[in-house]
Amino acid sequence: MTRFIHDQFAKDYLEELLKNYGEVKPSEKVSGEIKEIDVLFTPSPQPTSNLQVLGLLGRFAEYPAIIEPFRNPASADEICDCIVKVLEVKARLRRESKANKTKLQEEEIPKLWVLTPTASETRLAGFNVLQKEGWLPGVHFLGDSLRTAIVAIHQLPRTQETLWLRLLGRGTVQKIAIDELEALPSEHPFKKATLELVYNLRQNLRLNQDLEEDDRELIMRLEPLYQRDREQAVQEGRIDGEKRLVVRLLNRRIGEIDSSLIERVNGLSIEQLEALGEALLDFSDIADLESWFNQQSV
Repeated sequence: MTRFIHDQFAKDYLEELLKNYGEVKPSEKVSGEIKEIDVLFTPSPQPTSNLQVLGLLGRFAEYPAIIEPFRNPASADEICDCIVKVLEVKARLRRESKANKTKLQEEEIPKLWVLTPTASETRLAGFNVLQKEGWLPGVHFLGDSLRTAIVAIHQLPRTQETLWLRLLGRGTVQKIAIDELEALPSEHPFKKATLELVYNLRQNLRLNQDLEEDDRELIMRLEPLYQRDREQAVQEGRIDGEKRLVVRLLNRRIGEIDSSLIERVNGLSIEQLEALGEALLDFSDIADLESWFNQQSV
């Protein structure tokens, strides 16, 4: 049961990271037997953001991509099933190109990225994988005609470039990635949305009674982080509410204040807002408010 929870998290997570760079289709059906691609990505001609912020995942998204994330180590049969999917997509594109009397360009055919938390040397050797120059350890390519790579997440170096993939690992690899996510600056474009997805994963796992040890440890790791962020959100909500209240009281007391004064109110701490809330009861005009601000600067 928990595997499906993690599968949904992985799809939601990849869609959130890639949606600004192109079209993301989770659970895309392909021909033949009923099969579904976990994530089918088609890049925009001109992405609205810089792909480099996603590091190694950004390199995957430079061209059309099929991304198949696994919570448990992908078996040989599961990897073969993924390869069948990319070959069926390739065959469909060839048929469409022939029907339209156009030439199918190589870069239009998606590449398959199989994301597995671990992969044994025996498993990798069974696919005759090779390491390509210019690619990080842990990214294992099959023959060019198969357009496939197996990404062994546990083998990826612990760098900023691999963070967004290591978050899909498990055990220690995932926990370290969560620590790195927490340490990112608050203004990072993907920090807030990713944390929300991780917290949603935590909540879904907590509702499940049959948890693996990795999942119990993940919940324990996320609990203090979740509580801290929720307390911070409550505090920020309190401050925002206090700011709106003070502005309303000022407008009633001394008339509509302009945007520059509102901006100064918004820059106050919670203690200063409370002090202003008391002081404004004695104000009679805007000069009193400006005088109060000047006193805060002394």
